[in-house]
Amino acid sequence: MAVRSKARTALAELREDLAGDVFAPGDPGYDDARTVSDAASDRRPAVIARCADAADVVRAVRFARELDLRVAVRGGGHGVAGPARVDGALEVDLRRMRAVTVDPAAEAVRVEGGATTGDLDRAALPHGLATTGARSSATGVGGFVLGGGTGWLDRVFGLAADNLLGVELVTADAERVHANADENPELFWALHGGGGNFGIATALTLELHELPEFSVALLLCLPGTGPDLVRAFREIIRTGPDEVGGAVLYLTGPPAEFPLLCGALLTYVGGESGLRGLAGPLLALPHEAEVVGALPYTDVQCLFDAPSGLRNHWSAECLTGLPDELVDVFHARADRMPEPACSRFVLFPHGGAVTAGPRPYPVPYRDAAWTVHPCACWADPADDGPNRAWVRDACAGVRPWSTGAVPLDLIGDEGPERVRAGLGAGNLLRLEKIKRRWDPDNVFRFNHNIRPV
Repeated sequence: MAVRSKARTALAELREDLAGDVFAPGDPGYDDARTVSDAASDRRPAVIARCADAADVVRAVRFARELDLRVAVRGGGHGVAGPARVDGALEVDLRRMRAVTVDPAAEAVRVEGGATTGDLDRAALPHGLATTGARSSATGVGGFVLGGGTGWLDRVFGLAADNLLGVELVTADAERVHANADENPELFWALHGGGGNFGIATALTLELHELPEFSVALLLCLPGTGPDLVRAFREIIRTGPDEVGGAVLYLTGPPAEFPLLCGALLTYVGGESGLRGLAGPLLALPHEAEVVGALPYTDVQCLFDAPSGLRNHWSAECLTGLPDELVDVFHARADRMPEPACSRFVLFPHGGAVTAGPRPYPVPYRDAAWTVHPCACWADPADDGPNRAWVRDACAGVRPWSTGAVPLDLIGDEGPERVRAGLGAGNLLRLEKIKRRWDPDNVFRFNHNIRPV
Protein backbone atom coordinates (compact mmCIF):
# COMPACT_ATOMS: atom_id res chain seq x y z
CA MET A 1 0.00 0.00 0.00
CA ALA A 2 2.87 2.37 0.84
CA VAL A 3 4.43 1.63 -2.54
CA ARG A 4 1.20 2.50 -4.37
CA SER A 5 0.84 5.68 -2.35
CA LYS A 6 4.40 6.69 -3.23
CA ALA A 7 3.71 6.03 -6.92
CA ARG A 8 0.50 8.11 -6.86
CA THR A 9 2.31 10.96 -5.14
CA ALA A 10 5.21 10.82 -7.61
CA LEU A 11 2.84 10.77 -10.59
CA ALA A 12 0.95 13.78 -9.25
CA GLU A 13 4.23 15.64 -8.83
CA LEU A 14 5.30 14.71 -12.36
CA ARG A 15 2.04 16.09 -13.74
CA GLU A 16 2.64 19.29 -11.82
CA ASP A 17 6.31 19.67 -12.73
CA LEU A 18 6.28 18.81 -16.43
CA ALA A 19 5.78 21.62 -18.91
CA GLY A 20 4.61 18.94 -21.32
CA ASP A 21 1.87 16.35 -20.91
CA VAL A 22 1.59 13.22 -18.77
CA PHE A 23 -0.67 10.31 -19.69
CA ALA A 24 -1.49 7.24 -17.61
CA PRO A 25 -3.94 4.41 -18.37
CA GLY A 26 -7.49 5.75 -18.14
CA ASP A 27 -6.50 9.34 -18.90
CA PRO A 28 -8.16 11.11 -21.83
CA GLY A 29 -5.63 11.01 -24.65
CA TYR A 30 -3.72 8.00 -23.33
CA ASP A 31 -4.70 5.69 -26.18
CA ASP A 32 -3.85 8.31 -28.79
CA ALA A 33 -0.51 8.96 -27.10
CA ARG A 34 0.48 5.29 -27.16
CA THR A 35 -0.55 4.73 -30.79
CA VAL A 36 2.35 4.22 -33.16
CA SER A 37 2.79 3.83 -36.89
CA ASP A 38 3.09 0.04 -36.73
CA ALA A 39 -0.40 -1.41 -36.27
CA ALA A 40 1.12 -4.69 -35.05
CA SER A 41 2.24 -3.03 -31.84
CA ASP A 42 -0.30 -2.67 -29.02
CA ARG A 43 1.70 -1.90 -25.87
CA ARG A 44 0.54 -0.15 -22.71
CA PRO A 45 3.17 1.98 -20.96
CA ALA A 46 2.59 2.72 -17.27
CA VAL A 47 3.20 6.43 -17.91
CA ILE A 48 3.83 8.50 -21.03
CA ALA A 49 5.76 11.72 -20.45
CA ARG A 50 5.40 13.89 -23.55
CA CYS A 51 8.25 16.26 -22.85
CA ALA A 52 8.33 19.88 -23.96
CA ASP A 53 12.05 20.47 -23.39
CA ALA A 54 15.25 18.96 -21.99
CA ALA A 55 14.29 19.93 -18.44
CA ASP A 56 11.17 17.79 -18.83
CA VAL A 57 13.31 14.85 -19.93
CA VAL A 58 15.42 15.25 -16.79
CA ARG A 59 12.29 15.24 -14.61
CA ALA A 60 10.89 12.19 -16.40
CA VAL A 61 14.08 10.14 -16.02
CA ARG A 62 14.32 11.13 -12.35
CA PHE A 63 10.71 10.02 -11.84
CA ALA A 64 11.43 6.63 -13.42
CA ARG A 65 14.56 6.07 -11.37
CA GLU A 66 12.80 6.94 -8.12
CA LEU A 67 10.04 4.39 -8.82
CA ASP A 68 12.36 1.81 -10.42
CA LEU A 69 10.38 2.00 -13.66
CA ARG A 70 11.84 0.79 -16.92
CA VAL A 71 12.51 3.59 -19.41
CA ALA A 72 11.67 3.56 -23.11
CA VAL A 73 12.36 6.49 -25.43
CA ARG A 74 10.15 7.57 -28.32
CA GLY A 75 11.70 9.95 -30.83
CA GLY A 76 9.93 11.76 -33.61
CA GLY A 77 9.81 9.03 -36.24
CA HIS A 78 7.68 6.06 -37.18
CA GLY A 79 9.66 3.71 -34.91
CA VAL A 80 8.49 0.50 -36.58
CA ALA A 81 11.40 -1.44 -35.03
CA GLY A 82 9.54 -1.18 -31.72
CA PRO A 83 11.94 -0.09 -28.94
CA ALA A 84 9.82 2.89 -27.84
CA ARG A 85 6.87 0.69 -26.88
CA VAL A 86 7.22 -1.25 -23.61
CA ASP A 87 4.41 -2.54 -21.41
CA GLY A 88 4.51 -1.10 -17.89
CA ALA A 89 7.41 1.28 -18.56
CA LEU A 90 7.81 5.04 -18.52
CA GLU A 91 7.78 6.21 -22.12
CA VAL A 92 9.75 9.41 -22.66
CA ASP A 93 8.02 10.91 -25.69
CA LEU A 94 10.07 13.57 -27.49
CA ARG A 95 7.61 14.41 -30.25
CA ARG A 96 6.87 17.91 -28.93
CA MET A 97 10.61 18.67 -29.13
CA ARG A 98 11.05 19.15 -32.87
CA ALA A 99 12.56 22.61 -33.29
CA VAL A 100 15.20 22.90 -36.03
CA THR A 101 17.55 25.92 -35.97
CA VAL A 102 19.76 26.55 -39.00
CA ASP A 103 22.97 28.61 -38.79
CA PRO A 104 23.69 29.35 -42.47
CA ALA A 105 26.99 31.10 -41.76
CA ALA A 106 28.36 28.12 -39.84
CA GLU A 107 26.66 25.63 -42.20
CA ALA A 108 25.31 23.80 -39.18
CA VAL A 109 21.90 22.94 -37.77
CA ARG A 110 20.64 22.15 -34.27
CA VAL A 111 17.85 19.57 -34.33
CA GLU A 112 15.77 18.66 -31.29
CA GLY A 113 15.35 15.01 -30.42
CA GLY A 114 11.75 14.72 -31.60
CA ALA A 115 12.30 16.16 -35.09
CA THR A 116 11.86 14.11 -38.23
CA THR A 117 13.89 14.06 -41.41
CA GLY A 118 11.13 16.13 -43.01
CA ASP A 119 11.46 18.80 -40.30
CA LEU A 120 15.22 18.98 -40.88
CA ASP A 121 15.02 19.12 -44.67
CA ARG A 122 12.32 21.79 -44.76
CA ALA A 123 14.32 24.03 -42.43
CA ALA A 124 17.60 23.71 -44.35
CA LEU A 125 16.31 23.88 -47.93
CA PRO A 126 15.50 27.65 -48.02
CA HIS A 127 19.19 28.28 -47.29
CA GLY A 128 20.32 26.04 -50.16
CA LEU A 129 21.71 23.59 -47.59
CA ALA A 130 21.19 19.95 -46.72
CA THR A 131 22.76 17.03 -44.90
CA THR A 132 22.34 13.30 -45.24
CA GLY A 133 18.86 12.37 -44.08
CA ALA A 134 16.89 9.16 -44.12
CA ARG A 135 15.11 7.80 -47.18
CA SER A 136 11.76 8.67 -45.61
CA SER A 137 10.59 12.05 -44.35
CA ALA A 138 8.88 10.32 -41.40
CA THR A 139 12.12 8.95 -39.93
CA GLY A 140 13.23 10.48 -36.63
CA VAL A 141 16.53 12.36 -36.88
CA GLY A 142 17.89 11.23 -33.50
CA GLY A 143 17.65 7.48 -33.96
CA PHE A 144 18.70 7.74 -37.60
CA VAL A 145 21.87 9.74 -36.95
CA LEU A 146 22.96 7.89 -33.82
CA GLY A 147 22.45 4.60 -35.64
CA GLY A 148 24.85 5.57 -38.44
CA GLY A 149 22.45 6.99 -41.01
CA THR A 150 22.54 6.05 -44.69
CA GLY A 151 20.45 8.14 -47.08
CA TRP A 152 20.14 9.53 -50.60
CA LEU A 153 23.00 12.01 -50.11
CA ASP A 154 25.54 9.80 -48.33
CA ARG A 155 27.70 9.08 -51.40
CA VAL A 156 28.52 12.79 -51.63
CA PHE A 157 28.10 14.08 -48.03
CA GLY A 158 28.88 10.94 -46.01
CA LEU A 159 26.76 9.06 -43.51
CA ALA A 160 24.58 11.07 -41.15
CA ALA A 161 26.87 10.12 -38.25
CA ASP A 162 29.84 11.53 -40.17
CA ASN A 163 28.09 14.90 -40.08
CA LEU A 164 27.46 14.85 -36.33
CA LEU A 165 29.08 17.84 -34.59
CA GLY A 166 27.60 17.54 -31.11
CA VAL A 167 24.92 15.91 -28.98
CA GLU A 168 22.97 17.21 -25.97
CA LEU A 169 22.15 14.24 -23.79
CA VAL A 170 20.21 13.37 -20.63
CA THR A 171 21.98 10.51 -18.90
CA ALA A 172 20.68 7.61 -16.83
CA ASP A 173 21.45 9.71 -13.73
CA ALA A 174 19.12 12.44 -15.04
CA GLU A 175 22.04 14.77 -15.75
CA ARG A 176 22.41 16.98 -18.81
CA VAL A 177 25.72 16.59 -20.64
CA HIS A 178 27.24 17.64 -23.96
CA ALA A 179 29.33 15.44 -26.20
CA ASN A 180 31.49 16.68 -29.04
CA ALA A 181 35.06 16.39 -30.27
CA ASP A 182 36.37 18.33 -27.25
CA GLU A 183 33.83 17.57 -24.51
CA ASN A 184 33.32 13.92 -23.53
CA PRO A 185 35.06 12.76 -26.72
CA GLU A 186 34.82 9.05 -25.87
CA LEU A 187 31.07 9.34 -25.46
CA PHE A 188 30.95 11.33 -28.70
CA TRP A 189 32.73 8.49 -30.50
CA ALA A 190 30.18 5.99 -29.20
CA LEU A 191 27.28 8.12 -30.44
CA HIS A 192 28.50 7.65 -34.02
CA GLY A 193 26.65 4.38 -34.47
CA GLY A 194 25.99 3.23 -30.89
CA GLY A 195 22.40 4.47 -30.93
CA GLY A 196 20.38 5.33 -27.84
CA ASN A 197 22.43 3.25 -25.43
CA PHE A 198 24.09 6.11 -23.58
CA GLY A 199 21.30 8.55 -22.84
CA ILE A 200 18.40 10.46 -24.36
CA ALA A 201 19.48 12.79 -27.14
CA THR A 202 17.50 15.99 -26.62
CA ALA A 203 19.30 17.79 -29.47
CA LEU A 204 21.91 17.10 -32.13
CA THR A 205 24.08 19.52 -34.09
CA LEU A 206 24.84 18.49 -37.67
CA GLU A 207 27.03 19.80 -40.44
CA LEU A 208 25.21 21.16 -43.48
CA HIS A 209 26.39 21.27 -47.10
CA GLU A 210 25.52 23.39 -50.09
CA LEU A 211 22.84 21.79 -52.27
CA PRO A 212 22.14 24.33 -55.03
CA GLU A 213 20.68 21.77 -57.46
CA PHE A 214 19.11 18.33 -57.10
CA SER A 215 17.64 16.20 -59.87
CA VAL A 216 16.06 12.78 -60.17
CA ALA A 217 15.05 10.22 -62.75
CA LEU A 218 12.25 7.95 -61.54
CA LEU A 219 11.14 5.04 -63.74
CA LEU A 220 8.53 2.35 -63.19
CA CYS A 221 8.70 -0.89 -65.18
CA LEU A 222 6.89 -4.18 -65.38
CA PRO A 223 8.67 -6.89 -63.36
CA GLY A 224 10.06 -8.67 -66.44
CA THR A 225 12.29 -5.64 -67.11
CA GLY A 226 13.58 -5.72 -63.52
CA PRO A 227 16.89 -7.57 -64.02
CA ASP A 228 17.88 -5.33 -66.94
CA LEU A 229 16.91 -2.25 -64.94
CA VAL A 230 19.06 -3.35 -61.99
CA ARG A 231 22.04 -4.08 -64.22
CA ALA A 232 21.76 -0.71 -65.97
CA PHE A 233 21.49 1.07 -62.62
CA ARG A 234 24.53 -0.87 -61.35
CA GLU A 235 26.66 0.31 -64.27
CA ILE A 236 25.63 3.95 -63.80
CA ILE A 237 26.74 3.77 -60.17
CA ARG A 238 29.97 1.96 -61.08
CA THR A 239 31.04 4.47 -63.71
CA GLY A 240 29.36 7.65 -62.46
CA PRO A 241 30.54 10.30 -60.01
CA ASP A 242 29.86 10.30 -56.27
CA GLU A 243 27.10 12.85 -56.90
CA VAL A 244 24.90 10.10 -58.35
CA GLY A 245 22.97 7.73 -56.09
CA GLY A 246 19.48 6.40 -55.51
CA ALA A 247 18.01 2.90 -55.42
CA VAL A 248 16.29 0.20 -57.41
CA LEU A 249 13.27 -1.45 -55.87
CA TYR A 250 10.35 -3.74 -56.38
CA LEU A 251 7.09 -2.51 -54.89
CA THR A 252 3.60 -3.87 -54.46
CA GLY A 253 0.25 -2.15 -54.11
CA PRO A 254 -3.46 -2.94 -54.38
CA PRO A 255 -3.64 -5.82 -56.89
CA ALA A 256 -6.40 -4.15 -58.92
CA GLU A 257 -3.91 -1.38 -59.73
CA PHE A 258 -0.59 -3.22 -59.88
CA PRO A 259 0.47 -6.42 -58.11
CA LEU A 260 4.20 -5.80 -58.62
CA LEU A 261 6.37 -3.19 -60.32
CA CYS A 262 10.10 -2.55 -60.54
CA GLY A 263 11.36 0.99 -60.15
CA ALA A 264 14.59 2.94 -60.30
CA LEU A 265 15.24 6.24 -58.57
CA LEU A 266 18.44 7.85 -59.84
CA THR A 267 19.38 10.88 -57.74
CA TYR A 268 21.91 13.50 -58.76
CA VAL A 269 23.45 16.37 -56.84
CA GLY A 270 23.43 18.63 -59.87
CA GLY A 271 21.25 19.88 -62.71
CA GLU A 272 18.89 18.10 -65.10
CA SER A 273 21.26 18.11 -68.09
CA GLY A 274 23.92 16.23 -66.14
CA LEU A 275 21.33 13.80 -64.85
CA ARG A 276 19.99 13.02 -68.34
CA GLY A 277 23.49 12.22 -69.52
CA LEU A 278 23.79 9.65 -66.75
CA ALA A 279 20.27 8.25 -66.95
CA GLY A 280 20.30 7.37 -70.67
CA PRO A 281 20.71 3.58 -70.21
CA LEU A 282 17.72 3.52 -67.86
CA LEU A 283 15.51 5.63 -70.10
CA ALA A 284 16.29 3.35 -73.04
CA LEU A 285 14.62 0.40 -71.31
CA PRO A 286 10.88 -0.32 -71.67
CA HIS A 287 9.01 1.44 -68.87
CA GLU A 288 5.49 2.35 -67.90
CA ALA A 289 6.13 5.79 -66.39
CA GLU A 290 8.95 8.25 -65.90
CA VAL A 291 9.72 11.51 -64.13
CA VAL A 292 12.99 13.22 -65.05
CA GLY A 293 14.15 16.65 -63.94
CA ALA A 294 14.98 18.97 -61.10
CA LEU A 295 13.00 18.22 -57.96
CA PRO A 296 13.27 19.70 -54.46
CA TYR A 297 15.16 17.36 -52.16
CA THR A 298 12.33 17.64 -49.63
CA ASP A 299 9.92 16.16 -52.19
CA VAL A 300 12.23 13.26 -52.98
CA GLN A 301 12.39 12.42 -49.29
CA CYS A 302 8.62 11.85 -49.31
CA LEU A 303 8.47 9.61 -52.36
CA PHE A 304 8.61 6.33 -50.48
CA ASP A 305 6.94 7.24 -47.20
CA ALA A 306 4.93 4.22 -46.06
CA PRO A 307 1.30 4.75 -45.07
CA SER A 308 0.76 4.91 -41.32
CA GLY A 309 -1.33 2.31 -39.53
CA LEU A 310 -0.04 -0.75 -41.37
CA ARG A 311 1.76 -3.75 -39.91
CA ASN A 312 5.50 -3.71 -40.57
CA HIS A 313 8.53 -5.98 -40.62
CA TRP A 314 11.93 -4.88 -41.96
CA SER A 315 15.47 -6.16 -42.23
CA ALA A 316 18.66 -5.58 -44.24
CA GLU A 317 21.88 -7.14 -45.47
CA CYS A 318 25.05 -5.36 -46.60
CA LEU A 319 26.58 -6.80 -49.76
CA THR A 320 30.12 -7.21 -51.10
CA GLY A 321 29.02 -6.46 -54.65
CA LEU A 322 26.23 -6.96 -57.15
CA PRO A 323 27.16 -9.74 -59.61
CA ASP A 324 24.66 -10.94 -62.19
CA GLU A 325 23.80 -14.01 -60.11
CA LEU A 326 22.80 -11.79 -57.20
CA VAL A 327 20.69 -9.61 -59.52
CA ASP A 328 18.77 -12.74 -60.48
CA VAL A 329 18.33 -13.72 -56.80
CA PHE A 330 17.06 -10.23 -56.00
CA HIS A 331 14.51 -10.48 -58.82
CA ALA A 332 13.39 -13.96 -57.77
CA ARG A 333 12.88 -12.99 -54.13
CA ALA A 334 10.92 -9.91 -55.21
CA ASP A 335 8.61 -12.12 -57.22
CA ARG A 336 7.63 -13.85 -53.95
CA MET A 337 6.44 -10.68 -52.21
CA PRO A 338 3.07 -11.41 -50.55
CA GLU A 339 -0.05 -9.64 -51.77
CA PRO A 340 -2.10 -7.65 -50.98
CA ALA A 341 0.46 -5.37 -49.34
CA CYS A 342 2.33 -2.09 -49.71
CA SER A 343 5.76 -3.69 -49.47
CA ARG A 344 9.11 -2.71 -50.97
CA PHE A 345 12.29 -4.60 -51.74
CA VAL A 346 15.02 -1.96 -51.97
CA LEU A 347 18.61 -2.15 -53.18
CA PHE A 348 20.80 0.91 -52.74
CA PRO A 349 24.50 1.65 -53.31
CA HIS A 350 27.21 2.82 -50.95
CA GLY A 351 30.71 3.91 -51.99
CA GLY A 352 31.84 7.48 -52.47
CA ALA A 353 31.97 9.48 -49.22
CA VAL A 354 30.58 6.50 -47.27
CA THR A 355 33.65 4.40 -48.00
CA ALA A 356 36.00 7.35 -47.64
CA GLY A 357 34.48 8.48 -44.32
CA PRO A 358 36.09 8.49 -40.87
CA ARG A 359 37.29 4.96 -40.09
CA PRO A 360 37.41 5.17 -36.27
CA TYR A 361 33.64 5.36 -35.77
CA PRO A 362 31.62 2.22 -34.89
CA VAL A 363 30.00 1.94 -38.32
CA PRO A 364 31.07 -1.44 -39.74
CA TYR A 365 29.41 -1.28 -43.15
CA ARG A 366 31.54 1.40 -44.84
CA ASP A 367 33.12 -1.12 -47.20
CA ALA A 368 29.79 -2.58 -48.33
CA ALA A 369 29.09 -1.94 -51.99
CA TRP A 370 25.29 -2.25 -51.67
CA THR A 371 22.59 -2.84 -49.08
CA VAL A 372 19.42 -4.82 -49.68
CA HIS A 373 16.43 -3.79 -47.56
CA PRO A 374 13.20 -5.83 -47.59
CA CYS A 375 10.31 -3.84 -46.10
CA ALA A 376 7.04 -5.69 -45.62
CA CYS A 377 3.94 -3.54 -44.95
CA TRP A 378 0.47 -5.09 -44.79
CA ALA A 379 -2.95 -4.54 -43.23
CA ASP A 380 -4.47 -7.89 -42.22
CA PRO A 381 -3.12 -9.66 -39.09
CA ALA A 382 -3.85 -12.94 -40.87
CA ASP A 383 -1.01 -12.08 -43.25
CA ASP A 384 1.61 -11.73 -40.50
CA GLY A 385 3.18 -15.11 -41.17
CA PRO A 386 3.71 -14.85 -44.93
CA ASN A 387 5.07 -11.28 -44.74
CA ARG A 388 7.53 -11.97 -41.95
CA ALA A 389 8.62 -15.15 -43.69
CA TRP A 390 9.20 -13.25 -46.93
CA VAL A 391 11.53 -10.78 -45.19
CA ARG A 392 13.52 -13.64 -43.64
CA ASP A 393 13.67 -15.44 -46.98
CA ALA A 394 14.75 -12.29 -48.84
CA CYS A 395 17.69 -11.81 -46.47
CA ALA A 396 18.61 -15.49 -46.55
CA GLY A 397 18.69 -15.45 -50.33
CA VAL A 398 21.34 -12.72 -50.54
CA ARG A 399 23.40 -13.88 -47.56
CA PRO A 400 26.07 -15.63 -49.64
CA TRP A 401 27.12 -12.13 -50.75
CA SER A 402 26.82 -10.50 -47.30
CA THR A 403 29.71 -8.56 -45.79
CA GLY A 404 28.50 -9.65 -42.34
CA ALA A 405 27.64 -6.07 -41.37
CA VAL A 406 24.23 -4.46 -41.14
CA PRO A 407 22.88 -0.89 -40.69
CA LEU A 408 21.20 -1.11 -37.27
CA ASP A 409 18.66 1.59 -38.04
CA LEU A 410 17.23 -0.59 -40.82
CA ILE A 411 16.45 -3.67 -38.71
CA GLY A 412 14.29 -4.54 -35.71
CA ASP A 413 14.98 -6.87 -32.80
CA GLU A 414 16.91 -9.72 -34.44
CA GLY A 415 19.06 -10.83 -31.51
CA PRO A 416 22.51 -10.05 -30.06
CA GLU A 417 24.49 -11.40 -33.01
CA ARG A 418 22.83 -8.93 -35.33
CA VAL A 419 23.59 -6.13 -32.88
CA ARG A 420 27.22 -7.22 -32.98
CA ALA A 421 27.04 -7.16 -36.79
CA GLY A 422 25.68 -3.61 -36.67
CA LEU A 423 28.32 -2.30 -34.30
CA GLY A 424 31.34 -4.28 -35.43
CA ALA A 425 32.94 -6.96 -33.25
CA GLY A 426 36.11 -4.89 -32.98
CA ASN A 427 34.18 -1.96 -31.50
CA LEU A 428 32.07 -3.85 -29.02
CA LEU A 429 34.38 -3.99 -25.99
CA ARG A 430 35.09 -0.25 -26.22
CA LEU A 431 31.36 0.46 -26.51
CA GLU A 432 30.60 -1.78 -23.54
CA LYS A 433 33.10 0.14 -21.39
CA ILE A 434 31.56 3.45 -22.41
CA LYS A 435 28.14 2.02 -21.61
CA ARG A 436 29.38 1.09 -18.13
CA ARG A 437 30.64 4.64 -17.62
CA TRP A 438 27.39 6.34 -18.67
CA ASP A 439 24.68 3.74 -17.99
CA PRO A 440 25.98 1.04 -15.63
CA ASP A 441 22.45 -0.17 -14.76
CA ASN A 442 21.47 -0.49 -18.44
CA VAL A 443 18.54 1.88 -17.96
CA PHE A 444 18.49 2.53 -21.70
CA ARG A 445 18.13 -1.07 -22.85
CA PHE A 446 15.11 -0.99 -25.13
CA ASN A 447 17.24 -0.58 -28.23
CA HIS A 448 19.92 -2.49 -30.08
CA ASN A 449 21.41 -2.99 -26.70
CA ILE A 450 25.01 -2.70 -25.60
CA ARG A 451 25.48 -4.27 -22.18
CA PRO A 452 27.75 -2.55 -19.65
CA VAL A 453 30.87 -4.52 -18.71
